[in-house]
Amino acid sequence: MAHRFVAIGDSFTEGVGDWDERYPNGVRGWADRVARQLGKSDPGTEYANLALRSRVLDDVIEHQLDTAIAMNPTLVSFFAGGNDILQIRIDMADVLGRYEAAVEKLAATGARVLLFTSYDVRLSPLLEPLRLRNNQFNRRVREVALAHDALLIDHQALRAYTHPRMWEPDRLHMSRHGHRYLAAAVLRTLQVDHTITLRDLGTIPDRTWHEVVTDEWDWWDGWVRPMLARRWRHTPIGAGLTAKWPVPILPASGMKSPKG
Repeated sequence: MAHRFVAIGDSFTEGVGDWDERYPNGVRGWADRVARQLGKSDPGTEYANLALRSRVLDDVIEHQLDTAIAMNPTLVSFFAGGNDILQIRIDMADVLGRYEAAVEKLAATGARVLLFTSYDVRLSPLLEPLRLRNNQFNRRVREVALAHDALLIDHQALRAYTHPRMWEPDRLHMSRHGHRYLAAAVLRTLQVDHTITLRDLGTIPDRTWHEVVTDEWDWWDGWVRPMLARRWRHTPIGAGLTAKWPVPILPASGMKSPKG
């Protein structure tokens, strides 16, 4: 039986933070890394990735869900809702209801469904409401995974992500290290052997009070304020981008961008 892995979602699955100009949209990411390893295990494995940065749950459901189902995947990964949590105003019960309906639709295809909790990034006391939403989201994701017999990567429980080098400076997107680690976690869950090497990131350095305050201000001024402004204006990053792998490819044959 041919295996086909289809990934849908937002920047988490597109690969933002794992920057590599040799790949479409300038990013690689955990899903591409998983697909490459699946291709090594079975050269006939096919892979598509429809995920795009900044997409909210409704965008993913409207523009990616049915397309993914039409590809007849044997494995489909689904992560969406993180950008909804960052909205100025949100009805979490409504978002979670639509999330479960999407998972139910994917599970009904007979494909293995792979879900993820969202990491509990310690951002700032000023953004505590976002953390409360995130915890609510994660509780429901765990329940949905059980209800629909989905595979679950409990990202929130992976202690390695306490290391700052696992994250980009915006503290929201995983770095290359973070994507590599997550790819290994996914392959472990799928019970697939892999050749991904996880580097020792070293100890977390101590910081002075002045360094902490300066870093906090730089983060707030350089990342949070622009992000909130974009949310308010409804102008997402990457509005002109298209899916990296919109039709299934054979990862065993190579995954570099045709333009690379």
